Amino acid sequence: MVFFFNKRTETKHKDLPPKEDYDELVKLFRRCDVNNDGRLSWEEVKAGFRRLHSRFPVYRTHRAFQMADQNHDGYINVDDELDKLVTYVLECYPGTIKLRLI
Repeated sequence: MVFFFNKRTETKHKDLPPKEDYDELVKLFRRCDVNNDGRLSWEEVKAGFRRLHSRFPVYRTHRAFQMADQNHDGYINVDDELDKLVTYVLECYPGTIKLRLI
C-alpha cells in the first residue's frame, strides 16, 4: 500500500517575532502620540502605519482599532492596549519591520 501523506505530521511552532521588532514598534507608536496624552487617536495610528510604508494605512488603522480598542472609546490606550496593536502589526508584516523602517 502506498501512502501519499505522512501519517504523523510534525507540528511546527510558530516563529516568534524578534524582541527588537516588538520594541521598535512600541517606540514607533509611542512617538506617534504627538500630544502626549497617553492615547493614540485614529490619525496618530494612521501616521504610524504611514511610517511603516503601509500600502493601505486607512484599512490597517481600521483593523488595528477593531483588534486593540477594547473599550471602544475611539482611542488606543498606550499603557493598556498598545500590546494588542503591536501584535496586530507584527502579524501584518512578519519579518519585515526593520526593512519598513528604513
